[in-house]
Amino acid sequence: MTQLPARPGLGFKPEHFSQIACDPDLGFFEIHAENYMGAGGPPHAMLTALRADFGISLHGVGLSIGGPGRLDTAHLTRLRALVDRYQPESFSEHLAWSSHGEAYLNDLLPLPYTDETLRIVCDHVDEVQEALGRRMLLENPSTYVLFETSTIPETEFLRAIAQRTGCGLLLDVNNVFVSATNHRTDARAYLADFPFDQVGEIHLGGHAVEELPSGPLLIDSHGAPVADPVWTLFDEVIARTGPLPSLIEWDNDVPDYPVLLDEARRAARILRAHAPQAERTHVCA
Repeated sequence: MTQLPARPGLGFKPEHFSQIACDPDLGFFEIHAENYMGAGGPPHAMLTALRADFGISLHGVGLSIGGPGRLDTAHLTRLRALVDRYQPESFSEHLAWSSHGEAYLNDLLPLPYTDETLRIVCDHVDEVQEALGRRMLLENPSTYVLFETSTIPETEFLRAIAQRTGCGLLLDVNNVFVSATNHRTDARAYLADFPFDQVGEIHLGGHAVEELPSGPLLIDSHGAPVADPVWTLFDEVIARTGPLPSLIEWDNDVPDYPVLLDEARRAARILRAHAPQAERTHVCA
């Protein structure tokens, strides 16, 4: 399996398809797996054309890996068919749960970090990787509540999952900033303990701010530019890790394509600043 280029990526939006062209600052596109589980039609025609020129990161939102019940085998079968069809360089999902029985809640809900939850998540990650025949990446969440029952720090929980299952991690820098702000903790301290050696991809996105009497509440909205403090954290992360595939997430109130490209180019400047000299000139895929 090939890897995503260590360059910026964008979430693919069909309304932008006609504007997409070879660009030295753009290495891949992310697609949400659940949007392409039909058999054909215009979505697959566009994705086939896109796949010919760019790397593809397949991002799932419906597996409910943190849920206590069994994974949906029909969903896994559809996911395997999509992976076989497009051979994406990366597949990722969330450290969260989003379903209960046959009810799908249309949200990515947090987990208590306990030994029991760790066992469940590891079993589910193993099942996904076996079903897909490939290594997956697991994304750190944005959270708005903490559980009194949690006994394991989130970074340690993610490290343990990666060690037990062999999966990689997707580091969402905006999620780190959102969670740290909401819980009045230190984002840099969190990152200082993050298992960077397991990171295969980075996400950058915008958030919304609600001012409460207790202080700001940040919502991981994916509907705004990446905030300056998140860019700063991203720069510090890349200074430690070197260039990694880095996605600009913008899924709500989607702007015109040039606005997204501007965000990607800002990421590209940071990636180039920390790249070896020989890797600073890119060609299109």
